[in-house]
Amino acid sequence: MKNVLLSADSGISVFSVPDKVADNLEKYCIEFCCHWLHESPDAAGYRVKMGSTVGVCYSEKDFIDYLNQYICDEQSMLIATLADVFGEDSLPKEYIGLPYFNF
Repeated sequence: MKNVLLSADSGISVFSVPDKVADNLEKYCIEFCCHWLHESPDAAGYRVKMGSTVGVCYSEKDFIDYLNQYICDEQSMLIATLADVFGEDSLPKEYIGLPYFNF
């Protein structure tokens, strides 16, 4: 398990995820937000009617639920939510260099 940084246009949180996810974080995140959320019958609850179109409403915690329920046997978990940290420029030293994805 490795630590990664995730956010959804809000504060950054640190999660422990399986090595294969951490080493390919962007690939897993893009699959989740650009494909699974829009195409999987299991993701129907995330789809929201917005006028004449359908959008998706989710957070980084939903990505972790997706990993835990559909992708990995090893369970990912929240390690910390970083107070008042909204970008990589203000990361505490111990988190600099971790894989990061902002949904």
